[in-house]
Amino acid sequence: MGDLLDLLAVWMPRQRWYGTKGRDPRLTIVADWALDATDTRLLLVRDDAAAPAILYQVPVVVRAEGSVLPGSLIGAADEGQVWADATTDPAFTDLLYSWVTRGGAAGTPDDGLTAFALASPDGEAPAPRATARVLSGEQSNTSLIFRPDDAGLPVICKLFRQVHPGINPDVELQSALAAAGAAFVPAAIGEVRGSWVTPEGVPVSGSLAFAQEFFDGVEDAWRVALDAAAADDDFAARAHALGASVAGMHVSLARAFPTREPDAEDRAAVVGAWERRLSIALAEVPALEPYADRIRAVYAAAATAPWPALQRVHGDLHLGQVLDTPRNGWVLLDFEGEPLRPIAERLQPDVAVRDVAGMLRSFDYVSGAVADDDGAAVRAWVIAAQQAFLDGYAETAGPQSTDDETLRAAFELDKAVYEAIYETRNRPDWVGIPLAAIGRLAPLE
Repeated sequence: MGDLLDLLAVWMPRQRWYGTKGRDPRLTIVADWALDATDTRLLLVRDDAAAPAILYQVPVVVRAEGSVLPGSLIGAADEGQVWADATTDPAFTDLLYSWVTRGGAAGTPDDGLTAFALASPDGEAPAPRATARVLSGEQSNTSLIFRPDDAGLPVICKLFRQVHPGINPDVELQSALAAAGAAFVPAAIGEVRGSWVTPEGVPVSGSLAFAQEFFDGVEDAWRVALDAAAADDDFAARAHALGASVAGMHVSLARAFPTREPDAEDRAAVVGAWERRLSIALAEVPALEPYADRIRAVYAAAATAPWPALQRVHGDLHLGQVLDTPRNGWVLLDFEGEPLRPIAERLQPDVAVRDVAGMLRSFDYVSGAVADDDGAAVRAWVIAAQQAFLDGYAETAGPQSTDDETLRAAFELDKAVYEAIYETRNRPDWVGIPLAAIGRLAPLE
């Protein structure tokens, strides 16, 4: 495997899902599963270039030279053969589809790979066979769309590229909501889990893949909102319904998972995370410096304000995580949580207002993304949509859920600080959007 590791050290940093850009990889193989498909292996590759180390899932195949797609080529294997990314290879994708739709042992019964087929929507089930296509544009995982060769339910399967011990929150939360009959999440189809031994000798297991119902030909709420704002269409009813769906998610999660009252340690952990993020932002976004004291004052006020019970939440909710479907209405996706937060934090009960603040911030982005000479009109559209969302949320979750603006303002502000970091690193031309929000949420005297 030495030659393959050398090839992966060159290939992995070029992939969008690789999380340690700008450093030389330091790779070791943690798990190596030979699969029940010709010359196909599933690897867990640990990269110690990051601290803490990151564990990546990398399925690979050996194929004849010239027979693989250019983007999947990893490098030369034996004479006349090459290593390639298996996510574009039918042998692997057919096997993956079988795992998530039928369940059972994934590979051999004793090799530490297990698949679970979950409940299908009433009256519909996945087809026996389907053709796979990799979804383009995804940042942190690799998703494959399986369209049935004949009649059957389209399926999308997310292959988690960064793997952690324990059940991924995307699997855990969405499966629980779907099992409870929630129409605001896709039906859960199946999952794959693996067991391995860490370099420290600890046996662990974790989520490797998760499949769910695929809604074909629909748009996400971000695109729907942009089009409505650009046309100055009234979006209040749609925003109100979205607020009700988000509240329904929170109510259902509070029933399905334990809740608890926050103590001083919980408050300190959240405020500490806000402060750490602000420190990073001040180092990377100089324009934030005049607002530092006002931001800290908002955080201090929130630290002593009334807090609701802690519960499981989405953790990274925005308009791009919502689909507009003709059958189910608004459908919420991607329950993994915010990518920059450590996985241990994302698995803990949290404050539901984090999701509310995330959606309010997403509506605010509409005003920066819509090209319009009448900025005041677009801003008024955003304010109306935000208020309708809050009204819809309160009608389902209860009026007390949106009463305390102090806590919500702190979470909105923290999200805007996060956005300022992200935009500075990735889209500098957009940094004015979060900076304008910070100016409203923490105005200078």
